[in-house]
Amino acid sequence: MGFTIGGIREIRSGARRRGRSFRSSECTAVAEYTGLWGWDVVQGARAAGGACSCGRLDCPAPGAHPLEFAPPIPAGATLDEVSGAWAELPGAAVMLAVGRAFDAIEVAEPVGRRALARMERMGLPLGPVTAAPDGRVHFFVAPGAAAELPGLLYRMGWDDPSGLDLRGLGPGTYLTAPPSDRAGLGPARWLRSPALDTADPPEARLLLGTLAYVAHRFRG
Repeated sequence: MGFTIGGIREIRSGARRRGRSFRSSECTAVAEYTGLWGWDVVQGARAAGGACSCGRLDCPAPGAHPLEFAPPIPAGATLDEVSGAWAELPGAAVMLAVGRAFDAIEVAEPVGRRALARMERMGLPLGPVTAAPDGRVHFFVAPGAAAELPGLLYRMGWDDPSGLDLRGLGPGTYLTAPPSDRAGLGPARWLRSPALDTADPPEARLLLGTLAYVAHRFRG
């Protein structure tokens, strides 16, 4: 499986139109993810006009999945190594592999923004937080959170968390990272950028109570 011929032409011509500054900023961002924060990165597909650059006419997630034929770019990769990988697939999306350095808790954007503001007022420890153009927000938390999420919610008194619209993301899942576009809807954004004080994401239990409370209030 690979890019369609049309997809390759479109991506390469798009990369030329965007110019060196776009490629440089994207590669610099990836090198920061791998070198400074220790995250694994994969190159992802992009979507245009509803079609996915992976070439599958029946693609279930156009522009929102890793490219199967692209090798992962591991934590520790240098800017030169990242630039070499992007030279092979110019225009690929930047996707972060979840499950090794961090898990994520996904909520609807209105809930995520309200919960983030509340957490900041409370002085809770926070990791990076992204907002995707499909209306979902992702809180980075310590690895293992996705598997522990149902039990944590139960112990906090949420006997039936199905209506909270909280989802744990763990190994085998991927997040589109800034500055890349997701599914042709627009770029992913940082609501809270990675920083030295967020290098180790917090335990999920420290944030989950606030997220569940806000999700419940928003639903009501």
